[in-house]
Amino acid sequence: MDPPNLRFFLLLMFASTINAQTFFPHEVCATTGNFTANSTYQTTLTTLLSSISTTNSLFLTYGFFNDSSAVSGASQTLYVIGSCLGDLTSESCRTCLDGSASDIRNLCPLQKAAVLYNENCTVRYSNASIFGTVATDPDYQLFNVNNVTSPDTYNAALRTLLDNLRGEAASGGSLRKYATGNTSAGFDTIYAMTQCTPDLTEQQCSDCLVIVIGRLTNCCAGKLGVRIMAPSCRFRYETNDQFFDPVGEPLPPPPASLSPAADAPPPPPGGKSNSTKTVIIAVATSVSAVLVIAVVMLLIVKRKKKQPRQRVEGEVVDEISMAESLQFDFGTISVATDNFSNSKKLGQGGFGAVYMGQLSNGQEIAVKRLSQNSGQGEVEFKNEVMLLARLQHRNLVRLLGFCLEGVERLLIYEFVPNSSLDKFIFDPLKRTTLNWDRRHKIIMGVARGLLYLHEDSRLRIIHRDLKASNILLDLDMNPKISDFGMARLFELDQTQAETNRVVGTYGYMAPEYAMHGNFSIKSDVFSFGVLVLEIVSGQRNNLFQVGDNMEILTSYVWKNWREGTLSNIIDPCITSSLSTEITRCIHIGLLCVQENVANRPTMASVLLMFNSHSVTLQVPSQPAFFMHTSIESDMSSTLDYSSRASEVNKSISKLNQFSKNEVSMTEPYPR
Repeated sequence: MDPPNLRFFLLLMFASTINAQTFFPHEVCATTGNFTANSTYQTTLTTLLSSISTTNSLFLTYGFFNDSSAVSGASQTLYVIGSCLGDLTSESCRTCLDGSASDIRNLCPLQKAAVLYNENCTVRYSNASIFGTVATDPDYQLFNVNNVTSPDTYNAALRTLLDNLRGEAASGGSLRKYATGNTSAGFDTIYAMTQCTPDLTEQQCSDCLVIVIGRLTNCCAGKLGVRIMAPSCRFRYETNDQFFDPVGEPLPPPPASLSPAADAPPPPPGGKSNSTKTVIIAVATSVSAVLVIAVVMLLIVKRKKKQPRQRVEGEVVDEISMAESLQFDFGTISVATDNFSNSKKLGQGGFGAVYMGQLSNGQEIAVKRLSQNSGQGEVEFKNEVMLLARLQHRNLVRLLGFCLEGVERLLIYEFVPNSSLDKFIFDPLKRTTLNWDRRHKIIMGVARGLLYLHEDSRLRIIHRDLKASNILLDLDMNPKISDFGMARLFELDQTQAETNRVVGTYGYMAPEYAMHGNFSIKSDVFSFGVLVLEIVSGQRNNLFQVGDNMEILTSYVWKNWREGTLSNIIDPCITSSLSTEITRCIHIGLLCVQENVANRPTMASVLLMFNSHSVTLQVPSQPAFFMHTSIESDMSSTLDYSSRASEVNKSISKLNQFSKNEVSMTEPYPR
C-alpha cells in the first residue's frame, strides 16, 4: 500500500469503533482527495462498480470480486474489490455487493478511495493498487454489550478457537480463505468465523488476522459477541448462536481470470518462480479433486434416481433418526417448564401450547408441546423436526432439539424474548416503540430469511404460513421466522406443487393457493408483501372500515398509491413526513401481492430492490383482493378447503348486505 493510501487508513482507524446499536452499512470515505463530478474518474468508477451486476456468477461462487480500469485521459488506474462472507451463495453475494456498490457511490460521492462494510459483504475502491496487499484499517467493530460470566475460562477457549480458525482460513487456498467452528466454554458454546480476501497469500492472511483479532484486548474483551471487520480480513464470534451457515459443497474449478497468478507480479527473468509453480500445481490438483468429487456425486444422484421412492405429504419418519443427537429426555423438559405450569405458558397455537423453560445450565428455551389428540399435529411435528434440524440462519428460529416419548411430542427452540411481531405492530402502545429504522430492519431480516429458505439452503422450503404472528423478535428486535409446521420441501428444480388441503391464514394466502391449492415460492412472496404493507401501515390485512365503506388493506394501499396519497397508509407512529425509503417499501410490497404469479418478484429480486436504489421498480398491477373475515381468518384446522370456501362465501354474502360499494364486496375471488 502506498504512503498516501496508508495515511488515509491510519487517520480514520480510531473513528470506526461503534457500539452494537449502530449497524450496517458503515462507510469510511477517504480524506486524501476528491475527484470532479461528471469527470472520467467518476465514469470509470461507476462502470467498475456496476460491473458486479454483470459478472459471471461463477466468480461470485467464491465470494470475491475484483476489477481495475485505467481512467481515460489520466495517468491513474482505479481498483475495486468486493468480498462476501464464505457461507453466502453467489446470488446472495451478488445482491449484497450490488447494494453496497450503490450505497458507496451515494455515501462517498466524490472521494477517490472508500470502503463500505455491510453485514454480509465489503466493497472498497482506490486509485492505488489494493490487490494482494494487506489492509487492516480502517476497521469496523461491533460487540454485544453484555459480558461473559467466567472471563478466564471463556477467553482461554476463545483464544484457542480463533488461533485454530486463523490457521485454517489462511491455508484455505486461492479460492476461498474462510473457516468456521465452535468450542465449549463451561455451559456455553462459542461459535466463531475467520476470513480473508483470497487475493492474500497464506502468510498475509495469517498476519492480517493476528492484527485484527489482537484488537479484542483494547475494544471488547470479555463480551458475549464481537465482530471486527477490516478491508482484508474479518472475524466474528457469538455465544450460543450459530450465526453462520454450513459450507459443504465442493468448489467448482476457478475461471481463468480468477487464477491466483492473474494479479501477481511477473516472474523473474529466466523462467517462473518456485512460488508460481507451486500455485499452478496446487490449482491443478484442486481442480482434479473437484472433478473426481463431482463425478462421484453425479453417480450417487443417478443411483438414487433409479430407486423408486414414494412419499406421502408430510411423511418424514426416516429423517427423525438423523436428528437423534438433538433428542431431549421428557423429564428434563418437564423440570425445565415446572411440569408445563400455566405460569410458564407463552401462548396457545393451533396444534398445542408453547411454554418458557430453563435448562439446568441456565439456558432459556421455548417448548412447543403438541396436543395429544391431534393426529395432524404429529405430521406437522415430524415435518418441523426434519426441516429445522437442517436449517441454520440468523433470521430463522433455531431448533435446539425435540422429544418423542410415548404420546408426548415436544419441539425445543431457542427462547426469543420479545414475543411475536403482531404483538407490537397491532398494539396501540407497543407500536410506538417500533420506529422506522426498526421496522425496516425487521422487513430486511424476514426477506433474508425467506431468501435462505427459497434459494440459499440445501433444501428449497415453502413456508406456507408466513404472517406477523410467526415472526419472533429477539432481544435486539431482530426478526426470526418461526413455525414450520405447514412448510413443504421442494426438489431443487421444482417450481410449484398443489394440494387438496389448503393450510395457512386468510389475508396472507396467495389467491392461486387459496382458490386452487397451487403453491410455490411466489406464494410466500405474496405473504411477504402483505407483511410489508402491515408493518408500514400498522394495520392488519383484513376487513376494516374507512368512512362508510369496508376495505381490505391491500386494496386500500393500492388505491392510495395510485392516487398519490401515501400519507394515508403510513402508521403515524413512524414518521411525520414521507421518506423515499418508506415509499419504496410500499412499492415493493405492492409488487409482491400482484394477482399474476409471474409478475411477482422472487425474494432475490426483492432484496436487490431493497439494497440497490439504482434498480428501477416496475409499476405494479392491481393486487389480488381476497376477502376474509374475522370469523374465518385461520385455516389451521382439519377442515378441507371446499368446506372452508363455502363458509367464507356465506360470510361475505352477509357482509355485502352492509356494503355501500358492492363492487368491492360482491366477489370473494381475486380480480
